[in-house]
Amino acid sequence: MTAFAVPGVRGEVWRARLDVPPVEIGAILLLCPLLLSVAWWNGFPITFYDTGAYLEQGLNGTFLPERAAAYSFFLRFAGAASSLWFVVFVQALMTAFVIVETARAEVPRLSLWMLLGIAAVLTLCTGLPWYAGQIEPDCMTAIAVLAVYLVSFRSERLGRVRCALLLAAGVLATAVHPSHLGLTAGLAIFVVLVRLSVLLLRGRGFRTNARPAMAALMFALGLGLVLLGNHALTGRIFVSETGAVFVFGRLLQDGIVKRLLDDTCPKSGYALCAYKDDLPETADLWLWGEGSPFLELDRFDGTRAESKRIIVDTLRRYPVMQAETALDAAVTQFATFETGDQIEPQQWILYPDLKRLLPDQLSDYMEARQQTEPIDFDTINGVHTTVAVLSLGGMLFLMGWNAARRRWDAVALPAFVFVALLGNAIICGVLSNPHDRYQSRLIWLPTFVMALTVADPTGRAFRASVRTLSLRTPA
Repeated sequence: MTAFAVPGVRGEVWRARLDVPPVEIGAILLLCPLLLSVAWWNGFPITFYDTGAYLEQGLNGTFLPERAAAYSFFLRFAGAASSLWFVVFVQALMTAFVIVETARAEVPRLSLWMLLGIAAVLTLCTGLPWYAGQIEPDCMTAIAVLAVYLVSFRSERLGRVRCALLLAAGVLATAVHPSHLGLTAGLAIFVVLVRLSVLLLRGRGFRTNARPAMAALMFALGLGLVLLGNHALTGRIFVSETGAVFVFGRLLQDGIVKRLLDDTCPKSGYALCAYKDDLPETADLWLWGEGSPFLELDRFDGTRAESKRIIVDTLRRYPVMQAETALDAAVTQFATFETGDQIEPQQWILYPDLKRLLPDQLSDYMEARQQTEPIDFDTINGVHTTVAVLSLGGMLFLMGWNAARRRWDAVALPAFVFVALLGNAIICGVLSNPHDRYQSRLIWLPTFVMALTVADPTGRAFRASVRTLSLRTPA
């Protein structure tokens, strides 16, 4: 094997380090095929039930209140009309970029060979490629998390150009889904709290580099992109017109809505009083089920005002029940992260949209594995969930181990990822309702953190302590 013919790169290719720019760029490009491996195996980008709605909004300019305008415009400008492969390639490129920059910032001496090995582990053992190759904004969740982390804690190691690119990626990732907007805001607040802790506890040896200004800017620009996208479609400025309806769905699923209607109807005058004995059992059936009262009441437009009123009324009447169910939803969401949630044949809903919007791509879509044969996610999740649980446990151990030794710089990434997992679970579980895909889209991050720790040439002390601990533990 020959060496790279560029200054600063010596030795064999597989030994080349990420802190050399040509190797850095090469690593980003080499990661893309791995991240798209599932889509290539499928024969077509992975689709979701929401894919058609995003395409309709992006390509036709039809406003759909339940879908983020920013992701719809992303589909348009990424070339969805010509080929959905362009879209997933851009998503894979963005994902590869934040992975490489995180590895470069945390382990500058990491070799190209080791990074490709880490990427192979993430491809085989986590749901990462299922999201990078899917026409859905879920792959952007982790991009937002890592981008906030890098510009807040590692800007000095990355330089202005990389930080600017990370800021741009983070702004887009923040804007493509309402939950991302909340997550970025929460992470920016966390960075502020870390900065304040540094100022208050400096005398006790607590030191870490935290720069909240960049995180705050990412949130502000992401919010601006959301407002701009909504204005482009409607001529109005707003963040979301569906938040209350999704929260209502969770309250219905938890039985709070039924209790309110039983206690107050008909005196309260709710339109739902007429349906109180025929309410769907779950939020999904309420929002998307055939024959749901939600459809009869004119969906989002017809239920928005009453949903807000019911949320306020239930908070006032049943605060303890609200708190208990919210906590249960957050805990459930934190522990719910199987790969493959609703990745199944969807032509009954997507075929008309693709035939009308992307007729040249319809035959490839219909011939894809997702549409022609069942995918065995039981076997896949036998690996993915096991790896996720072990990685999460290892990451928490790593965080505690470094904190006990006051290695605050090494605590930063695992602590930040853990806070992101908690925040995502709270936002998605409480403000919507628990689904595997909401947490699955982030659960590959602990595996990434642990892989970087194992691969770090300077991490020998940690690995030695783990070996010592395992030898001391009785069989």
